[in-house]
Amino acid sequence: MYLYHFGFSELPFTLTPNTSFYCDLRVHNEALQVLITALKTGEGFIKVTGEVGTGKTLICRKLLNEIPDHFVTAYIPNPYLPPEELRHAVAAELGVPDHQNVDQHQLTRAIEKQLVALNKEGRSVVLIIDEAQALPNESLEALRLLSNLETETRKLLQLVMFGQPELDERLATRELRQLRQRVSFSYRLETLSEEELARYMHHRIQIAGFKGPMLFTPEVIWWIHKGSRGVPRLANVLSHKVLLLAYGAGRHEITVQDAKNAIADTEDAKMPKRHDATWFLAGIAAASAVGLIAAYTLGWIPV
Repeated sequence: MYLYHFGFSELPFTLTPNTSFYCDLRVHNEALQVLITALKTGEGFIKVTGEVGTGKTLICRKLLNEIPDHFVTAYIPNPYLPPEELRHAVAAELGVPDHQNVDQHQLTRAIEKQLVALNKEGRSVVLIIDEAQALPNESLEALRLLSNLETETRKLLQLVMFGQPELDERLATRELRQLRQRVSFSYRLETLSEEELARYMHHRIQIAGFKGPMLFTPEVIWWIHKGSRGVPRLANVLSHKVLLLAYGAGRHEITVQDAKNAIADTEDAKMPKRHDATWFLAGIAAASAVGLIAAYTLGWIPV
């Protein structure tokens, strides 16, 4: 493997959403700020959506790591559950005793009792659901009913949903209009610009222990950005493959041909087409500017 070939202490472009590799990109920082602000103000429903691979699970885990101490979190990573199993999952996360041995009415009362007890301790409870687009409609309705639990002054349970754009489409239906009206804060994750992707890639190799000169040239970054369409997960796949190709050839330099081969070998990547020389030269010029910005940001160019 190329780990030692390039001097990495760990693999820089794995697909696991590892928060130690978190890069303070504008779009991810904005999403976190929306979440923290909404939770601190006691809003009931908060929603973050984005295309596959844009970083929803990473932000979810970052939120779990950084949420203020007075919050009690219940995390449901796999929500494809009928209402009764979803209630049991929530009860288990909240530490409700003997929740497996009661009927659904008693279970709801036990969850409410636990929420009231936590509220009296000055704790706020937030239920965080990843991949929320997978929730059956009946389970979404069960969540709405749980969100009705409140005191005279505050909600007993706040809900954060992370999901793909299909979640927005489902909430737009008449059947789920009551839940849609409960969403007080929402954020849509965008893909990365070329400048952001350059900073993202250089950040990851530095976290992985790379100490050498600039590994990804502006031209290579340009091709990876075009091939991945700015989707971080796809960019990780392509970056991993170009490193493998260079390693296999015994080189320490990444070439544009490596990037082209990686794009061609990746099913969801998009190979850029050269319409004319002007288009191509404009792309190279933009990539060079990105490289200068990245080098300046990383301290490789003195002030």
